[in-house]
Amino acid sequence: MRNIKLTIEYDGTNYNGWQSQKNGAGIEDVIKEAIKSLTGEDVDLIASGRTDAGVHALGQVANFITNSSIPADKFSFALNTKLPEDIVIVKSEEVDKDFHARFSAKSKTYRYLIYNDIHPSALLRKRAYHVFYELNLENVREAASYFIGTHDFAAFMAKGSNVKTTVRTITDITINKKEKLIEIEVTGNGFLYNMVRIIAGTLVDVGIGKINVADIKDIIESRRREKAGKTLPPWGLYLVKVDYD
Repeated sequence: MRNIKLTIEYDGTNYNGWQSQKNGAGIEDVIKEAIKSLTGEDVDLIASGRTDAGVHALGQVANFITNSSIPADKFSFALNTKLPEDIVIVKSEEVDKDFHARFSAKSKTYRYLIYNDIHPSALLRKRAYHVFYELNLENVREAASYFIGTHDFAAFMAKGSNVKTTVRTITDITINKKEKLIEIEVTGNGFLYNMVRIIAGTLVDVGIGKINVADIKDIIESRRREKAGKTLPPWGLYLVKVDYD
């Protein structure tokens, strides 16, 4: 019995998210089917976490137990011949038996991509969120600094979520601009449902002057969802990497 770790890149446009679906339209379903075609095994594919419909990944991590004799580093090549071109295994490796893609994770980094121009982009319409108004990045960066640290992020969680605690720790948040593209990158020990998309929506509101920089601290402390910005659409969100050390 071997434990194989996969690092996965995917375009989430055509899928109903990571999680297995009854109609087979989950990214998990497609990868499991590819594994079965190689090994003959119905594996339990454990991911670092679920991504929603339309969300992309540069470094999703999953693991599975197998009796196959295929060399660990060759799984990526073999699986890629079975997978559609919008899902790619970028690395495969054997790990300790106790490695668990979800419970062994120490932190995750997400990126929200914004296309900031008066006109939308035809090529990035399902890759980035279009913002018509020019964003004040100085204010956005100042507002972003308030999120760093351990806080109760209830104001940045979608309603209807059921979690034991809404306290999370953000260790880093950066705002970078490359021509017309703005990247909001957030690293933390865990995230609430839609948390990054709501933080991004709040920072956009700061950038256009709808929310004042000084109000961010009060919004966090209020724990009230209606105080924060809107939830930005899924297609601008990317799971960049999962850290285990």
